[in-house]
Amino acid sequence: MTALESSTKVQLGGKRGGPDQRTLRQDHWAIQPFAIVTLLSAFVIYSTWAAFQNKYYFVGANVHRDLISPFYSPCVGGSCVPGAKFAFTWHWWTWSPALIILAFPGGFRFTCYYYRRSYYRGFWRSPPSCAVADDHGNYSGETRFPLIFQNSHRYFFYIALIFNVLLTYDAVLSFHQPGLGWGVTVGTIVLSANAALLWLYSLSCHACRHLCGGQVKSFKAHPLRYRFWKFVTPLNAKHMNFAWASLFVVALADVYVRLVASGAITDYKLF
Repeated sequence: MTALESSTKVQLGGKRGGPDQRTLRQDHWAIQPFAIVTLLSAFVIYSTWAAFQNKYYFVGANVHRDLISPFYSPCVGGSCVPGAKFAFTWHWWTWSPALIILAFPGGFRFTCYYYRRSYYRGFWRSPPSCAVADDHGNYSGETRFPLIFQNSHRYFFYIALIFNVLLTYDAVLSFHQPGLGWGVTVGTIVLSANAALLWLYSLSCHACRHLCGGQVKSFKAHPLRYRFWKFVTPLNAKHMNFAWASLFVVALADVYVRLVASGAITDYKLF
């Protein structure tokens, strides 16, 4: 038998998404895209509702606390309550200050490489999972409107670092208890965990890893960048975990501050 007779013929082309049979997978592959749609939709709905509330986002000196929701920090609007105002304010902005704030971290997450994969699969079903046929007949990539704006991710990354610094400052301030001194409360732990996870999410970002080691022909010639690259590379492997954990905790932080500010619960002092 010759090599030609024993070879397998391969036919290229055909409809995008493969054969008529949707998939050969026999596991519960549909659970993941369904969970993604559910969780991301819940976060978007809640954060939108919280942003338009414009109240119960700050716990101040009247109860010996200094806690602010990450959705409202930095509070730069003219409607900011006393004690929550940032170093400068836009007095002309009388709507909820969260409508200004959430646009930037929201843009960072929306253009994130991991979240792209998640909502492409969950919402657009392009494709809904590995080895599952695509729901679309063609594919143009991210080269045309509106997906070409995904290329702005690296710029949102730089802005996100600024917000990380500000939220870290908020976490430090949460240790201060006006009229009592310094201490640790449940709110302190929540805001500190939020700041820590946001840093881990940002530093594990693909854009961060590229910033540290991208386009370097010789790490020997760039020892400092090599150290940063070595530090963020293991974090990059856990980027998905940090993405979900930080998303959950940032919402939790807003819920906690909101409940304390409204008087529904008490921010208990631990020591």
